[in-house]
Amino acid sequence: MKSVFRILPAAGLVLAVAAASPAAVQAQGQPPALKPASAACMAGAKEILAMKNASALYANAVPGIVQQAKQTLLQSNLNYQKDLDEVAVVVAQTYAGKEKEIGDKMAQIYCNEFTDAEIANLVAFYKTPLGQKLINAEPKAIQMSMMATNQWAAEFSETVTAQFRAEMRKRNKPI
Repeated sequence: MKSVFRILPAAGLVLAVAAASPAAVQAQGQPPALKPASAACMAGAKEILAMKNASALYANAVPGIVQQAKQTLLQSNLNYQKDLDEVAVVVAQTYAGKEKEIGDKMAQIYCNEFTDAEIANLVAFYKTPLGQKLINAEPKAIQMSMMATNQWAAEFSETVTAQFRAEMRKRNKPI
């Protein structure tokens, strides 16, 4: 099943992982506290996330963070590369499955944004033919929208650059 989350590039996860470093989190400030959610809401939100295949977004979070930590440590400990490679395997195995906490947090966020009834209605909607069509078509629509936006930005950038050049020529400073 296609998912909106499949179109997110791996680079996005790398950036998210980098932004999740303790220093980055501290610089960004703490996110607002989430209110506790009912079991029914959490179950519904998790069902929505499963239908959207949200786990694809964070499936490689643990290996990515382990690799990032290893690379960071390796920069100042080049002579320990073999050991750090071996330790990375152990650390990855130790924390395998921990990425499921991201799914739990995402479900709780949904429950903070929607009422229990709204979550139930969303679950029901996503099970309808139109809901299934949305789940299947949304990734392509988002991807095409991103491509159109990038194309527009490139074309507009050329227009702006040409305007800069024209204005600078008026000042007898061709660039």
